[in-house]
Amino acid sequence: MVDGAYENVASSASGMDRALEAGQGIVQLAPTWVPRAFCTPGRRIRLHPDDYFPFAQGRGGIDERWLSSAVRADNGPLTGANEGLSLVVDPDGGALLPFDEFVGHHKGEAIGERLWTQHEKWPMYSKFFDNQQALPFHVHHTDEKAALVDKPGKPEAYYYSPHMNNHLGDQPISFLGFQPEVTTDQVKARLMRFGDGGDNRITDLSRGYRTQLGTGWDIPSGVLHAPASICTYEPQAACDVFCMCESWSNNREVPEELLWKDVPPEHHGDFDFIISLLDWEKNTDPNFVTNRFMAPYSTAQSLADGETAYVEKWIVYRSPHFSAKELTVRPGQSVTVTDADAYGLIAVQGTGTLGTHDIAAATLIRFGQLSQDEFFVTESAARAGVTVTNRSATQDLVILKHFGPENAELGLHV
Repeated sequence: MVDGAYENVASSASGMDRALEAGQGIVQLAPTWVPRAFCTPGRRIRLHPDDYFPFAQGRGGIDERWLSSAVRADNGPLTGANEGLSLVVDPDGGALLPFDEFVGHHKGEAIGERLWTQHEKWPMYSKFFDNQQALPFHVHHTDEKAALVDKPGKPEAYYYSPHMNNHLGDQPISFLGFQPEVTTDQVKARLMRFGDGGDNRITDLSRGYRTQLGTGWDIPSGVLHAPASICTYEPQAACDVFCMCESWSNNREVPEELLWKDVPPEHHGDFDFIISLLDWEKNTDPNFVTNRFMAPYSTAQSLADGETAYVEKWIVYRSPHFSAKELTVRPGQSVTVTDADAYGLIAVQGTGTLGTHDIAAATLIRFGQLSQDEFFVTESAARAGVTVTNRSATQDLVILKHFGPENAELGLHV
């Protein structure tokens, strides 16, 4: 039985120092694969076709790749020791280094003094979730409710990268929030049907939105959502807390235990408590699209530089908890891009160099193999400027960059 993709994982202070120094503040990360028992892989995250089901029976297939993650997945009793946790590559070929310990070792030198002082950890991660069918309608707790099960809350956001979607899956429609006139009694009635078997049809009370590639959504904690069958880039708070509210998904029943997964034991069976997990105002917002939809826009620096050698756009920008950019470097160009904060990144197209590192978007990765598409950039390296060179004469080099809370450049931090 496979426990995880890598066997050579160990903590090493010298390895952590070596990785930071050799990369001049930029470190390479190993691919982090996460299975989900209640989903069907969409097979767009560039894993080898033979490798989507490497775990024990009942674990499900790999439909997520976690990026710059300092947390572990919560996938039940069979969850691997390092499942969901990013691992730093030792440039000397030593053991892979747990990213949470790497951040804890370097502290503000890695993520900046502001984030380290406030959080004492890297407080976000991103992921690609890649499902052939839509996810079940579910909610992530607010900080207040998550604290009852000793977890933080989990806001999240979506960006539908064209580079990761050669097909749109079986249901490219997302159900988000509720119709404004829906009542709590209607929702409670659907939740109470969860254990009856079959479909409780809770999404009848929601609104469906067709996917527009190259756009996205802001999903605060407390807002119900059933994401479409799109390979989605998803920055989020560093937690895996959730409550499944739909009893039927992926052409099969959703286990009822997932309705009560992150509910205090004394509230199991209490449907009023499930209702209390919902931010009712945000769920029934009549201006949901105006307040939550995100169309990309160019950064101020990108516009100032003329957008000939490169284009950089904000793709996630409504949440104070995280943000994200898409950087496109044109063929044969070399640019130096500065940022105010530390960030993780993933290349989705092209090949070139990133500082001292080679960078290349993956085409096919074997389970347990390393890649050259994912990195973490420390605050000092980001502020000094990262030189990105596109080696191709024909294709763009495209990189997605995910940032932590209160991005200074967005004006979220004063």
